[in-house]
Amino acid sequence: MRSEKVVPITETLSNMRVQPAECEKHGAFEQKITVILNRELKGTCPECQRVANLEREKAAEAAQAFEIRQSLARKLGDALIPKRFTTRTLENYQVEHEGQRKALSFCRHYVKVFDEILKSGRCMVLLGKPGTGKTHLGVAMANDLLHNTSRTAVYRTVGAILQAIRATYGQGSERTEAEILSSLVTPDLLVLDEVGVSKEQPSDFELTTLFAIINGRYEQERPTVVITNLEAEQLPGAMGERCIDRLREGGMIVVPFEWESQRGKEGF
Repeated sequence: MRSEKVVPITETLSNMRVQPAECEKHGAFEQKITVILNRELKGTCPECQRVANLEREKAAEAAQAFEIRQSLARKLGDALIPKRFTTRTLENYQVEHEGQRKALSFCRHYVKVFDEILKSGRCMVLLGKPGTGKTHLGVAMANDLLHNTSRTAVYRTVGAILQAIRATYGQGSERTEAEILSSLVTPDLLVLDEVGVSKEQPSDFELTTLFAIINGRYEQERPTVVITNLEAEQLPGAMGERCIDRLREGGMIVVPFEWESQRGKEGF
């Protein structure tokens, strides 16, 4: 039986040749011409193609950079960090003694291993005297995550949360209580400031709200940084035993700020 040569389909449908050509911008070049089913497809000037590819890459990079800026703007807007604190960073926290050095070291490490922190939802409490830099470090951790990672972070004071929720009870409110609570539960990190600031017995409304937030984040294994001027033994009275139990699970980190107020100094 006589065998017949099998011709690849590409050979029967197309072939290519090269001919000299002239580009108005870049001069002479070798033009590739591909013939497919008797139709000629002429190649363009290689330099024109290179420039076009470069422009497309630049446009894509610009679009990506714009999206990153927009994403960061949304993150920063959602974070609701007060203007006074937007420049607070771990780098500009002033260290003058060992206590401040240790506090800064704890916060630096917390941010550095935040991916591991997220796996367990490990919480942190910054507690001690007013004006000792607790808010600076709490906000600095949020700012670091917002600017240097894809993580989300939110800063809120207890008073602002309670006020926002009370406002939802009035007619014409644009937000619901559930939406506010969700905005506090879903971020990767919540920095909760001014816990127990009044030093009075918290109302049932305050305790219920705090538990809804802490428990919601506990269930989702999302860490919370609590900032308070209270002493450790006073926290259960300000937040409720159930909240403290949730914060403790996973190994709560307690950072004491036992020095005198530094308020008014640069970096605080």
